[in-house]
Amino acid sequence: MSTTTTSLETYKPKTFQLSGLNGISDETLEMHFKLYEGYVKETNRLTEKLADFLEDGKVDQEEFPAYSEITRRLGFEYNGMVLHEYYFENMKRGGSVDPASNSPFRAAAEHCFGSYDIWKTDFVGIGKMRGVGWAICYQNPKNGRISNHWITLHETGNVSGFTPVLVMDVWEHAYLLDFKPAERPKYIEAFFSNIDWDAVAKRLKK
Repeated sequence: MSTTTTSLETYKPKTFQLSGLNGISDETLEMHFKLYEGYVKETNRLTEKLADFLEDGKVDQEEFPAYSEITRRLGFEYNGMVLHEYYFENMKRGGSVDPASNSPFRAAAEHCFGSYDIWKTDFVGIGKMRGVGWAICYQNPKNGRISNHWITLHETGNVSGFTPVLVMDVWEHAYLLDFKPAERPKYIEAFFSNIDWDAVAKRLKK
């Protein structure tokens, strides 16, 4: 049975009510939303192109180089779309720097790192690393443990099967209108002041 582009279900950009954040301007957010919408558009476009290649049930030898490149590129675009959704969804206006003392996330951090402060030191340290990418706190669904990871670009370094719990974008476009390139630590402070810890807690599995 052949695959046709008409049978494909396309992704639609989500909307996020994030105006008035602390330290992250509305101008930055509007630019960031447009960038995110571009990842959604490219994910749909590349998915359709792959479906065109596969419509006759095979990939010819002359098609294989383009097919391979599109397949690799789709990983970048797809993860760019998904990680931005996690990022926007774990922020809110009036967020708090740290989770409450009875927060499930704080309990998880204390269990896995010894203290919440040690977890935060590790997460912030990863965010300050040179290069473009993401700092992500994941949970291992098999044992409930959380761990922090550096994700290069969007698709390199994601841990298979792990659940993103807290996602921080540290590409320069996330803060360049508000902070100088060398002021990433100030952006990280601003990010922490806007975290929606309730949203983070909902991602945790008991």
